[in-house]
Order: sequence, then structure tokens, then C-alpha cells
Amino acid sequence: MAVMSSQVVTPELRRWIVEQAKAGCRPEDVLASMRASGWQETVAFEALEQTLRDHLASGSVHEALPEPVPVPGPDLTDSPSVLWAGDRGVQVLMTMTLPRVVVLGGFLSDDECEQLVAAARPRLSRSETVVNATGGSEVHAARTSRGMFFDRGETALCARIEQRIAHLLHWPVCNGEGLQVLHYEPGAEYKPHQDYFDPAQPGMGAVLARGGQRVGTLVMYLNTPERGGSTVFPDVALEVAPIKGNAVFFSYDRPHPVARALHGGAPVLAGEKWVATKWMREGEFV
Repeated sequence: MAVMSSQVVTPELRRWIVEQAKAGCRPEDVLASMRASGWQETVAFEALEQTLRDHLASGSVHEALPEPVPVPGPDLTDSPSVLWAGDRGVQVLMTMTLPRVVVLGGFLSDDECEQLVAAARPRLSRSETVVNATGGSEVHAARTSRGMFFDRGETALCARIEQRIAHLLHWPVCNGEGLQVLHYEPGAEYKPHQDYFDPAQPGMGAVLARGGQRVGTLVMYLNTPERGGSTVFPDVALEVAPIKGNAVFFSYDRPHPVARALHGGAPVLAGEKWVATKWMREGEFV
């Protein structure tokens, strides 16, 4: 924190931010420009957000950043190397603040991974994406995996994993969607995307009515591909290797690119990839 405090947000910087906003620049582009100029990520983000909020109050900014909301997350006080997840210890392999990303080791046992794959395999179909205009779903070229959804608590295994997630991330089980299992064959991928729903789109009212906005994602790796298949965060040049039993958690406190949660599944280059995904909502998912 001492290093961050050495960077002072000056009136000149605030005026520059306002000028960019008036010129129609997107907040994420302004943030990228500040980082490229040497501003530390957290300092730049806070300066951008506060400046835009202050200017909005004066009636001069046309587009405001959404208000941040509480999000799930592990307790990383005192930088622990192992977290207790209710029924097993989970290693903390890597953390990042913006975006909030935590890579977890040993979240699932080998047996749990294999049981999930076996239960999901007979129910797989081509994965779909949400249609913004209607709130429905459709097959899309950006997502070439096959997948299926379990109902929340559908099996004893699902219920045990969901309780583990709730304990580790301090988020109620009822505020989570059912587990989704995905299978990627060689060449399959999921191009970079956001997990939150765009509230400005006409079809999102019905989606958001089922539990509010998505605020966190946990991707659990059920096998280790021979090559490829990493989870990538292109805005911050982060690549998480898909290792059997490990998981990557990330949260996004507002439905806006400034949360830096853009991510994707890189193409599988050899072998296959199995993952289980858990999405967490603001409220109870029904």
C-alpha cells in the first residue's frame, strides 16, 4: 500500500479524465491509457471512478459507472496459503486484486472430478449463450463446447460441492445457479466474454428477475488437457492452466467492463477438457 500512496491524483489528472469522458471515450479505454502511462491499476481505477461520480453529481457526465455491489469471495486476510472450505483444505495458488481473481489448488478430489464427468456425459448437448434481445439462449459460434446443467442440489455430490463453494466464498447456496459441466474437444473454445448480464438489453429483465445480476464465477477443472484449454483474462494478460482438481474464482462488482472480468476458454490443442462452472447471483436464484 505504501507504493500506491506515492502516486497522487492531481487536479490536472481529474480534468484530463473529465475531458476524455466529454469526448465520448469509454471508461475502460481511459483506464487502459492511464495504466500505459504508468499509473498503478488500483490508483487509476479509484481516480477514474471517483472523478466520474463527482462530475456526474454536477450534471456534466452523461454516462455513470454502475454502483458496486457486494460480491462473494474467500477471506484472504493475512495472505493465507490454505483456506478451509468446510470439509477440506484448499490451497491459495495465486491472487489478483483487479480483477479479483483467486486460483485454488485441490478444490475437488480426483474421485469427485471423475464422478461429475461420468454423471454429466450422457446429458451433454451443444453449449448455448444468452440472447440479449429475448433472454433466451442459442448456439453461437463463439462457444464450441458441449455441456449440461445440474439442478442445484440435484445429487449428493452436487450438494456437497455447492456447500463447499458457499463456505469458501461466503455466499449462500441459494444464491447460486446449478453446476454446469462443459466438455471441450480438440479445437473447442469459448471466446472472451463477460459472465454478467447487460441490463440495458431488452431481454435481460426476465433473466435478472430469477436472482439478480451474476456477481461471481468459479471454474473447476475436472481433468488436465494434454495442451491448451487455459482460462484467459485478456485485459490483464493472465492465463490460468487447467489442472485437474484446481479451480479459478473471479468476481465482478458491477455489470461493466471496468470490473476487468473479461475472460475466455482458450482452444484445446490436444486431448480434451472438462470443467464445472458455478455462477453466483446477487440474490436467491429461482
